[in-house]
Amino acid sequence: MRVSFPFSAIVGQDEMKLALLVAAVDPRIGGVMVFGDRGTGKSTAVRALAALLPPMPVVPGCRYHCAPGEAKCPSPELHKAGKASAPVPFVDLPLGATEDRVVGALDLERALGAGEKAFEPGLLARAHRGFLYIDEINLLEDHIVDLLLDVAASGENVVEREGLSVRHAARFVLVGSGNPEEGELRPQLLDRFGLSVEVKTPQELKTRVEILRRCDAFERDGALFAERWAKTERKTLKQIAKGKDLLPEVEIPDAVLTRASALCIAVGADGLRGELTLMRSARALAALEGDKLVDMVHLKRIAPLALRHRLRRNVLDDTGSTARIERALDELFA
Repeated sequence: MRVSFPFSAIVGQDEMKLALLVAAVDPRIGGVMVFGDRGTGKSTAVRALAALLPPMPVVPGCRYHCAPGEAKCPSPELHKAGKASAPVPFVDLPLGATEDRVVGALDLERALGAGEKAFEPGLLARAHRGFLYIDEINLLEDHIVDLLLDVAASGENVVEREGLSVRHAARFVLVGSGNPEEGELRPQLLDRFGLSVEVKTPQELKTRVEILRRCDAFERDGALFAERWAKTERKTLKQIAKGKDLLPEVEIPDAVLTRASALCIAVGADGLRGELTLMRSARALAALEGDKLVDMVHLKRIAPLALRHRLRRNVLDDTGSTARIERALDELFA
């Protein structure tokens, strides 16, 4: 059995880990976009978080990863067979993936062999209730990115083609990564992601040496390394579970909502998607930390992640979007 690198053992990259944990507590926030250098542990972190989560209940034989009793399952006859468990899915979408492979298409083998029209589920069905990871998403065709974001927002995949009409649930945490030097994502697509993270290669010598130590220990004996981190992993898992349970009880005072809207106005965020994401992610962060009331501290911590990718470029201001948000926060919370 393959052992994944423990999520808790990842050195640094605290912002990326926080964004993934917040998205795990409330997937409605939307996807997480990770910008940064290659080889900084982006896919390792997502894969590690998926492996950390407990096995999920599934319907035996269901190719859509449906939960027992799920109303929109295209194979309702299988639900009579009881339930089983399966690992939380982690699907790595390749850059060359076609639309048919992503959404699903006609099963040609059954069509030609038995003359039956049957649906072959795609990657969206495999990612249901898990994580869909896209490396170098800025190099993916725009219509595929559009499709993925639409499904991620609606939680449903609808396929109408070749005389087939299939509708199935597709709720997943979409995580995209990319290097801005290799091409930028269109602003209207970037705005659809819930959170954005900037990842950089660590420059501190002690941090880099510690990364080498842990990677070497994992490569030598992955099972032993995972065992050493098992206690910390259980704490992280417990924190996520408690956050999910607490989320419906978390309240946001009007004063915090007012500051959130004032911040979006101050930085010039277009539309209301930024404010809605800021509200949801601040609530999820509070739940993750065991708080039933969102305060200004939660808002300040999550604001750069929720807003930095929604700002227009200002030709008169050459500072980065993160610096602009931090400056606005300092003025609002002075």
